Amino acid sequence: MSLDEVTGVVLRPGDADYDAVRLVWNGMIDRRPAVIVRCRTSGDVRAAVLHARREGLAIAIRSGGHNVAGYAVCEGGVMIDLSLMNSVRVHPGLEKATVSGGATWADVDAATTPFARATPGGLISATGVAGLTLSGGIGWLRGTHGLACDNLLAADVVTAEGDLIRASQTENSDLLWALRGGGGNFGVVTAMDFALHPISPEIFFNAPLYPEEIAAEILPRWRDFMQAAPDTLSGLAEFSTIPEDPSYPRETWGRRVVALATVFDGPADEGERVTLPLRQLAEPLLDFSGRMSYRVLQTLYDGLFPKGRDRCYWKSTYLKGLDDEVICDVLAGLSRRPSEMTFSSIWWLGGAVSRVAPEATAFGDRSMRWMLSLDAIWSAAKDDTTNMGWVRGLWQELQRHSTGRLYLNFPGLGEGDSLVRNAFGPDTYARLQGVKRRYDPGNVFHLNQNIQP
Repeated sequence: MSLDEVTGVVLRPGDADYDAVRLVWNGMIDRRPAVIVRCRTSGDVRAAVLHARREGLAIAIRSGGHNVAGYAVCEGGVMIDLSLMNSVRVHPGLEKATVSGGATWADVDAATTPFARATPGGLISATGVAGLTLSGGIGWLRGTHGLACDNLLAADVVTAEGDLIRASQTENSDLLWALRGGGGNFGVVTAMDFALHPISPEIFFNAPLYPEEIAAEILPRWRDFMQAAPDTLSGLAEFSTIPEDPSYPRETWGRRVVALATVFDGPADEGERVTLPLRQLAEPLLDFSGRMSYRVLQTLYDGLFPKGRDRCYWKSTYLKGLDDEVICDVLAGLSRRPSEMTFSSIWWLGGAVSRVAPEATAFGDRSMRWMLSLDAIWSAAKDDTTNMGWVRGLWQELQRHSTGRLYLNFPGLGEGDSLVRNAFGPDTYARLQGVKRRYDPGNVFHLNQNIQP
């Protein structure tokens, strides 16, 4: 099967849409594939895989292009772009939806919310469903329904041999296990079945912004509140700087803040009541709390992370706990951040996330309750060393508070095999190696958080 048989679009350097299609979300990434195959069918994916193997070319797989490491595009290889495969089908009975491999969370929410249903997604609607899910998927509904990967019921996968196979509880179940957190190591996922759950027509988003200078007073009380909160509450404490933007009061421009962004998965009236204490910890500088549909909620962060504009380097680590010493060390490190465009967050990972058995998914151990993400964002290439150095230095400094594991959707630029090994732990990594040897022994799919076969 050749690229001449592709029903989608084949682009090469010099073609009109080539530069627009190769662009991914992180503005640091500027790679030029030898060919981009914009697939419309699984047959197109098969043709692209077989072409890459015949020509000895590397393969990059693009769903939404949002991974901060830029795995969706390669230099001189074949970029398999799934973005034209973005259909979502809600099944009768409303218990599941089938999502094509190039769909974004905006596509999913548009299809499911008219039926008052949702499946846990991310925090930015333009993120690709496949990429986020395959490495875990932390979203607003995690307290009640777990991670995105916990809700993956089945998947269609084009293998390194060009075969189209099904991964489910009854077919290739080892592959389904691996897809639930093991990344894009095993093939090209062209369709996924997700469990759907009821969602209230209107939910409550709690978002008071407190001055960062009182964060040492606020965070211990927020920590205690979240640890005692019901599963219906999911949230994070997010550090940022208010930009010079007319949508914010001028007198707040340039102020560093901590936002206690929290979502209640249930009726808005109840959510407003339950989250009220978080808006009374001190006098908020601003308060963006309010009632809205889940679909609107999923778009709130979109404007903060525009595609291709900014340079980004994000790393994460799971914390052993969040005692006052950890809070003090985190705040000291954040105070040194060199860019006011940077976001950093402490994520609460309780509820349904924590109750999944470690062997049930490749995501592995769920004993951690807190995650720290250091999300450096800046605009000029001359500042790369300063910003990346700050993230790496603080990340290393805080490892004494870490479980040793990290979230692979925030992997820096994917440096080093030890990063992936540490993310999974030895037992899960060894099991993933076995699955890799079965489905991709030649490591054809290696532009990812790679597992060595």
